[in-house]
Amino acid sequence: MTKNVESRQLGDGAGPGSEAPRVLHFVTGGFSGATQVAVDLCLASLRTGRIRPLLVLRRKRNTDAARVQALRDQGLQVWVLPGWSHLATLWALRRLCLALRPRVMMAHGFPEHLLGRWAALWAGVPVLTQVEHNSRERYSAWRLWQARRLAPCSAKLIGVSEGVRRRLLELGMPAAKTLAIPNGIDLRRFEAAQDRPFAGRLPQLVMSARFARQKDHLTLIRALHLLRQQGLAPKLKLGGAGKASYRRAAEDLVRRLDLQAQVEFLGHYGQMPQLLMDSQICVLATHYEGMPLALVEGMAAGCACVASDVVGVSEVLSQGETGLLVPEGDAQALADALARLLREPGLAERLGRAARARALAEHGMPLMIQRYEDLLLSL
Repeated sequence: MTKNVESRQLGDGAGPGSEAPRVLHFVTGGFSGATQVAVDLCLASLRTGRIRPLLVLRRKRNTDAARVQALRDQGLQVWVLPGWSHLATLWALRRLCLALRPRVMMAHGFPEHLLGRWAALWAGVPVLTQVEHNSRERYSAWRLWQARRLAPCSAKLIGVSEGVRRRLLELGMPAAKTLAIPNGIDLRRFEAAQDRPFAGRLPQLVMSARFARQKDHLTLIRALHLLRQQGLAPKLKLGGAGKASYRRAAEDLVRRLDLQAQVEFLGHYGQMPQLLMDSQICVLATHYEGMPLALVEGMAAGCACVASDVVGVSEVLSQGETGLLVPEGDAQALADALARLLREPGLAERLGRAARARALAEHGMPLMIQRYEDLLLSL
């Protein structure tokens, strides 16, 4: 695409003097939690008009063309760049930055925050920002050197939770540029939860998470097997796409443990709010998190929540108050927590009610949007 074509796509007011500054959000096209945050910010900016959002996705094997088109149908400008090599991504993103002339590059996730800021720096984008979405990333010595080299050139380094902000500091990022903006969700999708009596819901388990190295579907499946040995056989709904190899490993374990009658693999599931509000228990078995949006959605739906006790999760769930926390990778502890909720519906209902109240009070999207937009307009 040429610069002239891009300028025509942008229409009037594309120049540096337009009122709303252009912010280019660069993120993986894998539709992870980082992608969802970037999408939420872009769609909110379309509504507020304070910022002119541009969404650029780095193509992955599982980039869903239908989901990309759905975003365009909502009026969002979306570009998908080659992702087969870092150099190809850098070159394409630099060209796009030169054509679109954004004021701010907001690069989300790893390694996209490195690629995005290098391309923007190369293209002369005035303001660079990083959003770190996880508490554990694969920082080799080379990539850590890049992150530290880019930090002085960046206006702000944002963690999606206080735990992620602390992790950035541990990696040597400058404290003066580092801050936390917790993720939020669209609470309107869960308004009907107040009309769903807990006792009328299905006593089933729901885990909404892509199949990836980060998530721990296998421990949850093993916990389900342990539950059956205790005489409990709840249904388990697994929503989320991700890498085929990780899904196959989960499917193989389900077959080996003879759990096919209990476990359903939903893939990308567009009715997740409805499913959560129809269910009693939300589970997040995971190895690490930044700010777990899927867990916050379970809380907003009024589910009793059980999750791995890792950074990010422990900021959202309070043990025994808004949910139950279990050690990472411990199938027996997870099974025991789930058995407790299944056998004590009064406890499960109380935790679900408290979790929903916490989500409504602290994790709404408007607060997140305001924090990001106020920050971007101040740069």
